[in-house]
Amino acid sequence: MRVLVLGATGYIGSAVVEQLTRAGHEAIRLVKDAGRLGPGVPVRVGDLTDPASLRAAVTDDVDAVLHIAAPTGEEAVDAAAVAALLQRLRGTGRAFVYTSGVWVLGATGDAAADEEAATDPVGIVGYRPRIERQVLEAAEDDVRAVVIRPGIVYGNGGGIPGLMTDWAREHGTGRYVGAVDTRWPMVHVDDLAALYVLTLSRAEEGTLLHGVAHEAVPVAALAAAADLSAGGPGRAEPWPREPAGQVLGAPFAEALALNQVVSGRRAVDELGWRPERPHPLTELGRFEEEGHLRFEEGIPEGA
Repeated sequence: MRVLVLGATGYIGSAVVEQLTRAGHEAIRLVKDAGRLGPGVPVRVGDLTDPASLRAAVTDDVDAVLHIAAPTGEEAVDAAAVAALLQRLRGTGRAFVYTSGVWVLGATGDAAADEEAATDPVGIVGYRPRIERQVLEAAEDDVRAVVIRPGIVYGNGGGIPGLMTDWAREHGTGRYVGAVDTRWPMVHVDDLAALYVLTLSRAEEGTLLHGVAHEAVPVAALAAAADLSAGGPGRAEPWPREPAGQVLGAPFAEALALNQVVSGRRAVDELGWRPERPHPLTELGRFEEEGHLRFEEGIPEGA
């Protein structure tokens, strides 16, 4: 398949492009500047703020579109971008996969929230449920429309756990926002990339999937593991939301304090997804030992 990938150079997108290529697909990267990538790399030039450029990028030889780019933060802009990308897919049966995140569920309580759970988004993702509906409704026009909600993404030194390791280095101890019993649903970036590839061949139109491999990881334990990864003794302390918000921004701090338990069982049962990467508490220590390079682009995608 020829797959147009938005966000192809980001944390999640680069892992997806790697696995698409390994599976025999051709990944076409949508970029703002074609000169950013080396010669011979398939690219299309476009921008989320320019719907005409997005429509032009979805040519007849594109078999599927993966929207993994971080949202702009403006609902009208993001809705217009999705509409433009969908326009040339309608009536064709081609796939369109949109990336949302588990933060649209809000605090879930102790019972694992599945894809049938009601949304209650925190402010940083307040309008995303409406974009999800816009995407899924395209299934009525013969688009194989799918929405993936990744959990908190980790692995290869990136994502929010990578930020937590930086905080531990800076402050001399692990830090976590929220109560001591806060839990996060999580997924390794490579397992998540495998889910995107499976979705292209196996997901039915109108499908909503939680990209979650670990339903409820204790955040205090994650902060302690980040401290170990930073060379500390494995300590962790709470970072109250107000001072955390002054550093990180109040909307991001609110999201980090969410206590969530989220099920990713549908992807396992319906698509045969088999997450196999190490648990996040193991990954932090393994990563530091192997000395991999870190890569981050602002606040990570997939939440």
